[in-house]
Amino acid sequence: MSPSPPARRLRLGMPRRVFSQVLLMQLAIAAGVVVLATGLFLAPLSNQLDDQAMRRALAIAQTTAAVPQIAEDLRRTPPTVDGPVQREAERIRKASGAEYVVVMDLNGTRWSHTDPDEVGGHVSTDPQKALAGQDVMEIDSGTLGRSARGKVPLRDSAGDIIGAVSVGIEYDSVRARLIHAIPGLFAYAGGALAVGALAAWLISRRVQRQTRDLAFSDISALLAEREAMLHGIREGVVALDRSGRVRLLNDEAQRLLGIGDEAVGRSPDEALGEGRTADVLAGRVTGTDLIAVRGQRVLVVNRMPTDDDGAVATLRDRTELEQLGRELDSTRGLIDALRAQDHEHANRMHTLLGLLELEMYDDAVDFVGEVVGDHRVTSEQVTEKIEDPLLAALLVGKATVAAERGVALWVSDGTRLPDRLVDPRGLVTVVGNLVDNALDAVAGTPHARVEVELRAEGRTAVLRIRDTGPGIPPEQRELVFTEGWSTKKPPAHGKRGIGLSLVRRLAERQGGSATVGEAVGGGAEFTVVLPEALAGPDLEPALTASVNSTREEESR
Repeated sequence: MSPSPPARRLRLGMPRRVFSQVLLMQLAIAAGVVVLATGLFLAPLSNQLDDQAMRRALAIAQTTAAVPQIAEDLRRTPPTVDGPVQREAERIRKASGAEYVVVMDLNGTRWSHTDPDEVGGHVSTDPQKALAGQDVMEIDSGTLGRSARGKVPLRDSAGDIIGAVSVGIEYDSVRARLIHAIPGLFAYAGGALAVGALAAWLISRRVQRQTRDLAFSDISALLAEREAMLHGIREGVVALDRSGRVRLLNDEAQRLLGIGDEAVGRSPDEALGEGRTADVLAGRVTGTDLIAVRGQRVLVVNRMPTDDDGAVATLRDRTELEQLGRELDSTRGLIDALRAQDHEHANRMHTLLGLLELEMYDDAVDFVGEVVGDHRVTSEQVTEKIEDPLLAALLVGKATVAAERGVALWVSDGTRLPDRLVDPRGLVTVVGNLVDNALDAVAGTPHARVEVELRAEGRTAVLRIRDTGPGIPPEQRELVFTEGWSTKKPPAHGKRGIGLSLVRRLAERQGGSATVGEAVGGGAEFTVVLPEALAGPDLEPALTASVNSTREEESR
């Protein structure tokens, strides 16, 4: 036979659920408060009842001593059971409900007592304080047992003390009042405990809903997992409270936004400054996969509201993807241009072959010279005016692409740019973005033309790109520099509305500006001013060495 499974032991202890633990703790607190309040009420209640009984006895004694006939009868009659003092004292005792009313002389001899046998005897307790003229209140034991007592002096008509009056209230009646009050007190305590238990249950139910009926250990594990996830994922996460203030930033969000923990508790405008990124985080711009530019980074932002009227925003860095997309667009343009050149080259080869077969050798030589001369003239025109090799190569390539798209790309006669650029790659980015936008604007229009003007004014580079397109309305001339704003259809690789924003940011980072206006004859004219874009003549050798060193490192 298989051994029987071990019996499961009953495990005692705190329940695991937050709801149960909160309920038990609140019930324990409510019960403890009720018990403590009941005890604190009962303790002074006994003393209050004792004090009330003693004051009642003292009041009866004072009333008895104020009867003038008792003082006169005490002087003129002996202490007898049927004497006038005994009869008056018994009348007062029965009328007041006291346990006893004792009238005594200066020697402590009783003139009255509840027990007739005690009349004429000496009192059992010390009457000296009352005989000395003091009012006395006390709890003491005598011939009738324990009682609450009041003693006062008895005076004659002349005011002389001739005895004392002692009145007792049965102590068992005081205790009975206390015991009689306890059930009512317990009823009130039970009612208070029931109300507290109901309130504890309602609060615990609310806690249960808010904590999804989880255990404390589960909550602790979830918090640990959340911290690990937030700081481990490669997406930025920004949490905002219902007031729109940042309450959480993970490491990636701090890196992408360029801010630290000091942003917690501040609004996006305060933490980031005014701009599209702050507008997206604050919810003033809505949508999915919104593009924002922060510094040199292109970010994709998604914002989702939470149940507590806050929001969580996720940030993805697509700077490299955007660069790859632009390079892909450029590559496609070059491929299209090369394909067109291939067709044109084939046509030229066929023409040359026909001239040779027709033995028109002189015409063939002229034809070849004309073709080669056209390309040489275009390249020479660019390199004569623009001495920087990167920028010259860019414009030569853009001219080829423009020709394929039916656009005349022209470098103006006023262009003069020496080979002293501090950041040639930055200027290549600016020129490339503006030329691409101009080509897109004029493509498909009659007599399409794009003119590039680059000149140096001291150490400042001034760039102007003019086109013959439809132009930009005045009300949209600032919007075109806004991140994510564009009138064009998005390309296959992603979003538009980034190039012009990057151009302006690059210009402003160097202390310059980027503006757009209307060109002469119609169309748009973009103007970019880049102060300190060129090195001085004395810095040119060092700049050339630095550029050569950078190129060698990149080639390696």
